Parts: sequence; C-alpha cells; structure tokens
Amino acid sequence: MKIAMVYDVPYPWHVGGIEAMHYNAAVELAKKHEVHFFTTKWPGMSDDFVHKGIHYHATRETNQEKIYRHGRRSIREAALFNSSIIKLFGYNFDVVITDYFPMLHLPLVKLYCKSRKSKLIIAVAEYWDAEYWKTYLGGASWPVASAFSSSAIKGADAYVTISSATMKKMVEAGINKDKINIFAPVIDKKDFGGLLHKKGKHSKQIVFSGRMIKEKRIDKLLSVLQQANKIGANAKGVIMGSGPEKDTLIKMSNKMGLDKTVRFMDFYKDKRKFYDLLKSSSLLLNMSEREGLSIICIESAALGIPVLLPSYSPIPGEVKEMCIVKDEKDIPAEIKRIMYSKDIGSLVKNRKNLKRYFVSETNAFYSRLFKSIGAKH
Repeated sequence: MKIAMVYDVPYPWHVGGIEAMHYNAAVELAKKHEVHFFTTKWPGMSDDFVHKGIHYHATRETNQEKIYRHGRRSIREAALFNSSIIKLFGYNFDVVITDYFPMLHLPLVKLYCKSRKSKLIIAVAEYWDAEYWKTYLGGASWPVASAFSSSAIKGADAYVTISSATMKKMVEAGINKDKINIFAPVIDKKDFGGLLHKKGKHSKQIVFSGRMIKEKRIDKLLSVLQQANKIGANAKGVIMGSGPEKDTLIKMSNKMGLDKTVRFMDFYKDKRKFYDLLKSSSLLLNMSEREGLSIICIESAALGIPVLLPSYSPIPGEVKEMCIVKDEKDIPAEIKRIMYSKDIGSLVKNRKNLKRYFVSETNAFYSRLFKSIGAKH
C-alpha cells in the first residue's frame, strides 16, 4: 500500500514527543508499505531522500526560531507549510495520514484525498475547543480560529488520538466516536533490553521523574513520603529531573528532614540507566495535577513497577487503569503497603492496555484500521 504521511515538523530533526510518535509509526509502517513523508526542510535535511525506509519530501526551509515566535507556533509558518504538500499532488496514495496541527494545511490535504479517492486519517494529540482558543489568542481573532479548526478537523475517514481524554473532547466537538481510535506508539521494547521480563530484587525506593514545575506537585510527593515513613514505610525517594522549582524543592526537602531520605538528580542521558533504576525500585509516585498521556507511567507499568496516583490525577483512564489510584489522604498508607508487598508486579493491573503504546504494535493497529475504512491493499 502507498501511504503519505503529512507532518510539518519531522523527528529527529526536531525533537518532541508527538514528533517521535509520528516517526515511530512511519518507521514501522515502512517495513510493510511504501511510505512517503511530506514535511518542511530543517537544517541538515535534503529535499528528497530515504531514511529508515521512509521517502522524505522536504520543501520550505524552516528552523526552531521560525516555527516558534513569541512562545507560540508561528501562524505564518503554518500557512507556508502548504508549500511543502504541493508535492503530494504528484503522487497517487491509497492512504494519507496527517496531524491535526497546524490545521491550516487540512483543507488542501482533504482536497487531495477527494480528488484521488484516497482515505484520510487525522492524528489528534489534543483538540483545541473554543475556550482554549479564547485563552490562547484572545482579542477578536479567537472566534475565527476556533471556527476554522472545528471545521477543518471534520471529514476524515478515521482519527487516531493518544487518549480517551482527547477522544472525549473530539466527540463533544461533533466527531463520530466510532471513527476515533486510541493508539500512541511511545514505547519501543528494544529500549528496555531484557528488563521487560527480568525478575529482580526491589529496593524500598520511590521514584519520580519529570519537569520540576509547580503543577507536578512534588511538594505533595515530599509530604506523603514523609507521612509514609512516620508510619513505618522506611522508603527512600529519588526525584529526577530539572526545572525552575528544583532549588526550592531541595530546600523544602532538607527543611522537612528528608535530606538523607530523598535524593535529587538530573535526567540520565542514557535512558537505559533510568530503566535500570526504575526496575530496581518498588514504586513510581506521580502527584501531578497536570498531565497528558504520562509516558513515564506507561514505561513503569511495562517494567512491572506499580504506579501510585492521587484520585485527582488528570491522567487518561486507560493509563489510570494500570495504576493504583487512591485519595490523597490514603496515599501514605498505600506507600507502606507497596513497600512491604512480596509481589509488586501483581499490583500492575490491566497490562493488556500496554498494546496501545508499543511501537511494535503499529502495523497490526494500522492494518485493522485500514481494513475498517476500506483502504485498498
């Protein structure tokens, strides 16, 4: 099957979580299909080349400074992105897969699919409703932007989103739920080596990894760890990451008497080292009040290490189902229970949900999806 993938920012020339997901999907699909990737031209890229079996077509030179202006994605660059997809009309594709962002390209992609009778799949990481547009743009322009995005997203044969939370917003916006599929290829089994099935000793260690900002509520993490140890959990803590709150949190930890209990450290450059650390621990604790998909929770579940979340956590339901969810007041006692559990792997529930996140499931997922929308083989 001939597949066109249309995305304005290509990984690894531009590094980001969503970009990495699109790249993972393209690499896997290219193992069974002819995949063409239409995008902008970033430093170090040629116009037309093959990489990892993917045929890249890059036009309209851009870079980090151009695509982000005043802390936002550039509307001008989004409009000019259409010049990158004019090349699309020189080919015949059975399926076109494109991202909802940056939105301005969607009418042209839909025109192509209609003229060539190609099936259209739109990937949606997050859906921007009217309230979001009002906050994001303000002024007199947000109603126009909101109306355009609401119209532009409609008309696809199928949609792929990363979570049930985004699916809910899409359904509220008028997208048929039956056309929406949840899949986010963020976990590559090869990155884990043999750790996925390895059994080992688990220290009484709690891990957190993430950006050190107020919304992550690491202050609450320190508090519940302190309370857990007062009732006999005897747990150590590792807080990994960087961010504007790091110095404040270190001072807070010391003031709470946790200087010998909690270790602060930077992210590992080698992610395998992080997986080794997580695998030898007993718990991943995430007290954040703002999360999207939370890849770290999925990675922990894949390694058989339980994840403990507060009931207020905004993490999507399909991820929460694999975690232990407790009211905030009950978390210290739950930490103690987990620290003394003889089989912490049994505390990870619904591991079947992991299939939505393994890169290796990409072709099986899209094969079912292609069949459901009547794409030619």
